[in-house]
Amino acid sequence: MNKVELPADIEKVMLDRHLIFSNVDDEGINESRFIAADENILTDAIIALSLGKNVLLKGPTGSGKTKLAETLSHLFKQPMHSINCSVDMDAEALLGFKTIGVEAGVNTIEFVPGPVVKSMNMGHLLYIDEINMAKPETLPILNSVLDYRRTLFNPFTGEVIKAKRTFGVIAAINEGYIGTVQLNEALKNRFVVIDIPYVQNDILKKVLVNESNLRNEAMIDTFVKLSEDLITQVSNGQIPEEAASIRALIDTCDLAEYLPPLRAIQRGIVDKLEEEREKSAVMNIAATLFS
Repeated sequence: MNKVELPADIEKVMLDRHLIFSNVDDEGINESRFIAADENILTDAIIALSLGKNVLLKGPTGSGKTKLAETLSHLFKQPMHSINCSVDMDAEALLGFKTIGVEAGVNTIEFVPGPVVKSMNMGHLLYIDEINMAKPETLPILNSVLDYRRTLFNPFTGEVIKAKRTFGVIAAINEGYIGTVQLNEALKNRFVVIDIPYVQNDILKKVLVNESNLRNEAMIDTFVKLSEDLITQVSNGQIPEEAASIRALIDTCDLAEYLPPLRAIQRGIVDKLEEEREKSAVMNIAATLFS
């Protein structure tokens, strides 16, 4: 991938916000960076963050949403604090909690900051993974963080926190999964939405070469074809999205360096599925390719 070409006025915006930017072909980024057929995905995310926008990455599981967030963290040279949302997530998981400490031999009450407070105070990136897994009543605490105010009232300390200028928010969403809820419009309107499609063809081959242990090029080509067939079955509603996850495919390729490919597929993809019909569909496709 070539260097990201940004408009001169965007570079000025980044300078005004004290953002430090490092291009994608710098050492330490190439081997693990986000790769997609549409290079505009990365460019658009960079520009949105530079403008102080919140970015919502939308796409199927294993499509590279977390990898894109990590790449942005590298590019802006900003540490990233992560929240993994679930139905059990509460204000403490977001903001932090109080605990008992000892100072000069005396017990004291100390506040341990959570990922939201840390990222705001330090001007770092905040990554909210699977944001639509959180209970709707939990997320409004972030409304003032995600709009122009960039502030937060911390109920545990009574203080109002103002985020540093370099603070940024990236969230990820998998729509239609069990346990997820639809984001309300007030929350979704606080984000710029970037759709992340499945990685396919030559781009997928490049990902597998870079990120898996498999070194047999012919077998990698066959796994690329397997992924294409699985995505078709997902589109037809025959198998769930997780069967076509790129993350699962990389695991399978790692195993295939040491196991027969069909056994690797069994362990890396098939055994994660719930229904026997789905398992059989995947193994039938695999058997035709790896017979």
